[in-house]
Amino acid sequence: MTSPKVKAVLLFCLALTFGILIFGGYAINKGKPPIPVKVLDDSGNVMFTGEDIISGQNYFYSRGGQHIGTIWGHGAYLAPDWSADFLHRMGLFLAARHSGLDATQASALTHDDFKKLNPVEQARLQVLVTQEIKKNRYDPSTGVLTSTKFQTEAFKALNAYYTELFQNGNDRMGLQPGIVRNAEEGRLVTIFFSWLSWAAGTQRLDAEHTYTTNWPYDPLVGNVALPDFLIWSIVSVILLIFGIAGSLFVYQRYIGQGDEGNKLNLDFPEPTPTPSQKATLIYFLTAIILFTLQLSFGAVTAHFTVEGNSFFGIPISSFLPYAAVRTWHIQLAIFFIATCFLAAGLFLGPFVGKEPRRQAFWVFALFGALVIVVLGTLSGTWLSVSGFFNGDGFMFGHQGYEFIELGRFWQVLLIVGMIVWLILVWRAIQPAIRDEHDNGGLTHMLLYSSISIPLFYMAGLLYGKGSHLSDAEYWRWWVVHLWVEGFFEVFATVVMAFLLSHIGAVSKRFALTSVYFIVFLYLGSGVIGTFHHLYWSGSPTIIIALGAVFSALEVVPLSLLGFEAAHNLRTVGAGGKDFAYKWPIYFFVAVAFWNLVGAGVFGFLINPPIVLYYAQGINTTPIHSHGALFGVYGMLAISLMLFSVRHIITKASWSDRLLKWSFWGLNCGLAAMMIFSLIPSGFYQFYHAIKEGLWYARSPEIASSEFIRTVTWMRALPDVVFAVGAFSLLLFLLRGIWLSYFKKS
Repeated sequence: MTSPKVKAVLLFCLALTFGILIFGGYAINKGKPPIPVKVLDDSGNVMFTGEDIISGQNYFYSRGGQHIGTIWGHGAYLAPDWSADFLHRMGLFLAARHSGLDATQASALTHDDFKKLNPVEQARLQVLVTQEIKKNRYDPSTGVLTSTKFQTEAFKALNAYYTELFQNGNDRMGLQPGIVRNAEEGRLVTIFFSWLSWAAGTQRLDAEHTYTTNWPYDPLVGNVALPDFLIWSIVSVILLIFGIAGSLFVYQRYIGQGDEGNKLNLDFPEPTPTPSQKATLIYFLTAIILFTLQLSFGAVTAHFTVEGNSFFGIPISSFLPYAAVRTWHIQLAIFFIATCFLAAGLFLGPFVGKEPRRQAFWVFALFGALVIVVLGTLSGTWLSVSGFFNGDGFMFGHQGYEFIELGRFWQVLLIVGMIVWLILVWRAIQPAIRDEHDNGGLTHMLLYSSISIPLFYMAGLLYGKGSHLSDAEYWRWWVVHLWVEGFFEVFATVVMAFLLSHIGAVSKRFALTSVYFIVFLYLGSGVIGTFHHLYWSGSPTIIIALGAVFSALEVVPLSLLGFEAAHNLRTVGAGGKDFAYKWPIYFFVAVAFWNLVGAGVFGFLINPPIVLYYAQGINTTPIHSHGALFGVYGMLAISLMLFSVRHIITKASWSDRLLKWSFWGLNCGLAAMMIFSLIPSGFYQFYHAIKEGLWYARSPEIASSEFIRTVTWMRALPDVVFAVGAFSLLLFLLRGIWLSYFKKS
C-alpha cells in the first residue's frame, strides 16, 4: 500500500474522481433550470421578472432559508417543502378550474375535496392538470416564460395565501409572525416558490421529465419515479456487494496481517505538556461548553414540533424563532467538532515535532479570533432571522444554506483562522517532516490532511448572494460532504494513527498502511458520492447514476470498521484495568459503531435514488444525520480531545468514573433517541410520502400530527440520558483543569 507504484495509482484515482466531480458540476451548470428574464400572464402582461425571483430567494434565505421548511428537499423538517407545497396547491387550483369552479371557489378546494370526487372525474382532471403543468412554455431564445390563464389565477391566489401565512405565522409549521412584513415581501417569496415549483413540475425542453427529474412525487401533477431510479438503485447494491468483498480481501491479504508482534506501551509517566499544548485546554473546554449549548438548543428545536411557537406556554418565537434555534443547533455542532479537531492538531504538532518559539501566544491569539467568529456567527444569524437586516443578511447575517448559515464575512474570517491554524501546525511538525525521508509518511500525511481543511472549506466561496440555486447547492455540498465527511475524516484518521502507534496499539507501518487504504476507500468513493445530495437539485440524470453508484461504495470502508473495533477492544483488554488510554479508545470504538450504523446503515438507507425519491426532505434524514454527525464526528472529537488531554492534565486529576458516565450516557442516549423517536417518526412520514406524496408527508397534518408529537415527547428521557453524558464530560474537563493548574498543593 505504501510502495511508489501504489501511491501513484492512488493519486491518479484521486485526480480522476475529482475530475468526474468537476465534470458533474459542469453538467449541472449546463442543465440547471433556467431563470426566465420575465414571466408573462395569458394576456402578455409581465407578472414578474428574473430579478424578482433572485430577490425573493435572497429575502427568504436571509430570514432563515433552508431552516424554514425545505427547498428542493434540503433544510428543516417542521414546515413544508415549499416547492412541493406550491406545486400541489397549484395542481388543486387547476383541477378546480377545469372542473368548472370559479377562481374564488378554486382557492378553497382542498385535497380531501378532490378525493371525494368519483374516480373517473379524478382521473380526467389529473390528466388535464398534468398536461397543463408539464408543458414547457419557456422560450430560450427570448428568456420569456408564459403562463396559462388558470396558472395566472393560481399565482394570484397563492400569493395571497403565502403572504398571509408568513405575515401571521403558523404554530404547527413553526413559523413566527412577521417573516414577511408587507405585501411586496410576500410577493417576492411567492415568486421564488413559484419558480421552484415550475422547475419541479415542468418538463425539460429536451427530455420527458422535469428539471428536478420528476421530484417531488405527486401523482396529481404527474410527478412519478423514473425507471432509472430503480435500475441505478439495483446497480448500486450489486456494486456495493462486490466492493465489500474486494475490500475485505485486500484488508485481510495485505493490511490486517501486518501488525503481528506489536507491543503495547503500558508505561504512562506524569505528563509534561509544552506551553502551547496547555493552551489547547481552553479550546477543548470551550468546545464542550458549545456542545452542551448545542444539545440544549436541540431539545428546544424538537419542542417546536409539539407546542409550535411556544415553550411550555411561553411565546418563545417572539425572541427565539425556530429558524434561529435550529441554525444555532447545527452551527454549534460544527463549531464543537471543528474546535476539537483544530485543538487536536495544535496539540499533536509539538507531540510529533517540537515547540516553536511563541507558539503558545499564537495559539491563544487564534482562540481569540475564533471566539469572535463564533459570537459573530451566532449573533448575526439571529439578527438576520429576526429581520434586522431587512432581508439582506448574506454578508453579516444568515446565508440561508443548511450547514453554511454563517454570513460571508464570518465565513471568510473562519477561513483566515484555519490558515493561521495550518501555519501553526506546520511550524510545529517541520522538524519531523525533515526527519521523515518518505514524503508519503505519517507526518507528511498529517501535513497534507491539514492543508485540505482550509482548502476545501474555501469551496463555500464559489457561490454568492443571488447565485443560481443549482450552482449554490453544488458548491455547498463540496463543503458539507467533502470537507466535513471527507477531509476532516482523513485528518482525524491520520491523527488517530499517530496516537495509536505512539501508545503501541498498532505499529507505525500498520498505521501508515491503514491510512493509505482508508484514504483511498473514503475519497475514492466519497468524492463522486457527493452527487447523491444533488439528485433533485436541477441536475441531469447522469448525476443520479454517478451518485447512486459511488454513494453506495461509501459504505465499503465502513464494512471494515468491525475489524477496527475488535482490534481496539483487544488493545483495551491488553492494557488492563488501569490502562491510561482506556476511555479515549472506547470513544474511538464508539466512532466505529456509529460509523457503521449511523453513516453506513442509515446513510445507505436513504442513498439509493428509488428510496431518496420518496424520502428526501422527511425525518428519515435526521436518523442518518444524528447518527453520523454526532455518533461519528462528535465521538471522534471527544476521543481526540481525551487523547490530547491525557498528556496535558495530571494523572491524579483524570477521572475514569466521570468518563464512564459520559461514554454510556452519550451512547445510550443517542441510541434511545433514534429508536424511540427519530426512526418511528421517519418511517411514519416515509409511509405517507409513498402513499400521497412529499407535500402530504410534510404537511402539518403529518409533520406535527399526534403520532409525531408523541414520539417527539418520547425523546425526553433519551435527551436527559444524553445530557448526563455531556455534563459528565464537562465536569471531567473542569475537574481536570482545576486540579492540574489551579488547586494549590
